[in-house]
Amino acid sequence: MRRTNKIIKITLLSILAGLVIVPLVSIQANKYIYKNRVTTYLIEEKGFEKDDIESVEGKWGFKLPAYYAVVTFKNEPYVEYTYFAHDKDVFQFNYNITDTGQKEGIKEEDLKNYNPR
Repeated sequence: MRRTNKIIKITLLSILAGLVIVPLVSIQANKYIYKNRVTTYLIEEKGFEKDDIESVEGKWGFKLPAYYAVVTFKNEPYVEYTYFAHDKDVFQFNYNITDTGQKEGIKEEDLKNYNPR
C-alpha cells in the first residue's frame, strides 16, 4: 500500500513537472527561432551587416501574434523596431521611440531604419 502511494505521488509530480517545463521550453525555443529568423532576414534580405545591429531579442506576449522580435540598430539606439516572422514572411510591424529618444526629440521623420510595409 505504501509503495503504491509512493508511485502515485511520483507519477503525479512527474506529470505536474512536465506540465510546467514543456511550455517553458517551448516558449524559449520559439523566441530563439524568431530571433534567428529576423536576424537572417535583416542580414540576407535587407543587406544589413551584423555590426549594424545592436540587438535582436525574441519576445513572447499574450496578444496575437504571440511571438515577435524587437530589434535595435546601432545607428538608432533609442528606437526599438518590432518584427513579425510568421510563415516564412518577415516584416517590420512597428517601432517604439524610448523615453530617452523622446527626450532627445527623435520623431518618426528622423527614423533611419523605419520601413513600413
